[in-house]
Formats: sequence, structure tokens, C-alpha cells
Amino acid sequence: MPGLPLQTDAFVLLKRPPSDAFQGFNVFSAEHGALLVHQRLPGGASRRGGTKSAPSRDCGIALDLFDEVSLRLESSNQGQTWFVQETRLITRHAGIGRSYETLRHASALATLVARNPVHEDSRDQVAALLRQAFASFAAGARPDLVWFKSLYCFARDEGYPVKQQWFPTLAAADREVVAALLNQPLAGQTAPAAAVARLAQRLEDYLRGHTEILLD
Repeated sequence: MPGLPLQTDAFVLLKRPPSDAFQGFNVFSAEHGALLVHQRLPGGASRRGGTKSAPSRDCGIALDLFDEVSLRLESSNQGQTWFVQETRLITRHAGIGRSYETLRHASALATLVARNPVHEDSRDQVAALLRQAFASFAAGARPDLVWFKSLYCFARDEGYPVKQQWFPTLAAADREVVAALLNQPLAGQTAPAAAVARLAQRLEDYLRGHTEILLD
């Protein structure tokens, strides 16, 4: 019986430990939300027995973290897991790995989206957020600013009243800083790193205590 086919564009968020001849990934699709996909490892060697597996049908690039890719997938269990049949790279954000802080904050954003079910109505906004944030990380923008803005926007797009509930709890000077962080272009931001870290912690504490968003 033929497997269930699926064609979609997606962002690679998490890389799972390899199993047998396959590497697992958590990806996010604006059309279908979170998906668990498996891509055959190069050579098709089994991790358990060292023997060759069936020839790979995957044609294209090997998936990497933060990639935006076009995927042709197939599932034999009604969409619980998917196997990659073909891949096409849309964007690879190689610059993210050049800085530890950038990699750390980009990984935090990827984990945030992977761990939290995204409502169907906000999937397009979250996909746009990932595209913009990963591009900013890769281009060398300050990772603390990108993380703060992304976390705020993710919570807002998921329907939480961060502007109405969290923002008014801040001191007037902090409200000015937050408004600048959210509304000014990243290239023009001059907020001290200590202030951004403190405000990010305040936002994370609020989300842990007043929302269902899962954070590390």
C-alpha cells in the first residue's frame, strides 16, 4: 500500500539522535505545523548492524539546523512520522554557527517553536518570524536583541496579551527600552546588553507564570 504523500516548505528546528540508517528532525511548516521527519543517512549504513539498507530515494541536500527547505515526504503511519523522499534548499543560514552566542539564541528560538504547538491561525506569522529571525542571526545582528523581539512576537502571535498585561508592569524607563527594542530596526539598536538580558528574563518569567508557553 503506497504511503501518504506530502509536499511542503519547512524550517529545520531540532536534530534528533540518528537511528538505524536515518537521521530524525523536527521541522515546522506554515501549512502543516510541527512535523517529525527522517532522512536517510549518507551511504545508507545501518547504525545497529553496519549493513547496507535499501537504496535511498532521497534526492537533494542533507538537512541542517535552521535550513528553510522544500520537502517531498511520505508517511506509512498516517502522518505521525514522515520520511524524506526529496529535498530542495531554499535558504541555509550558515552564518549562525560563527558565534556561540548567536548559535545559543537561535537554538533557543528553534526549540521554542518546536516545543510549543502553534495554532493554525498563527502558523504563517510564526513562519515569517523564523525566516526573519534566522536571517538576522546569520547576518550578524545582536543575538540578544533578535531573541527578545522574537520571544515577544511569538507570545503575541499566539494570542497572549503581553502588551496589555506584561508591558504595563515595567518601570517607565524599561517601557521606553522595550518600545525601542520592538519598533526600531535592529541595526540602530544601542540598548546595553545587561538591560536586554534583564528585560528578557522579566519576559520569560511572565510567560512561565501566566501562559502555557514552554521555555527551557
